[in-house]
Amino acid sequence: MSKSIFYHAGCPVCIHAEEDIIQLVGAENVDVVHIGEDSSRVEEAVIAGVKSVPALITPSGNVLHINFGASIEDLRA
Repeated sequence: MSKSIFYHAGCPVCIHAEEDIIQLVGAENVDVVHIGEDSSRVEEAVIAGVKSVPALITPSGNVLHINFGASIEDLRA
């Protein structure tokens, strides 16, 4: 994986974290996935190890859970 992946659900906590992540790493270095708009990627996030959003998957595959917006289980429905 060459880019980070940032998963979020669109809540205010997630939106603020998205803005900060983009400012820190640059938009060209992160794939932003709004699970609230694209629920087909929830299972991808679960497989990667995401337990809650917002979360950032680093290029090396580490999962960084940022604050707490929503449980990934709540988004599976």
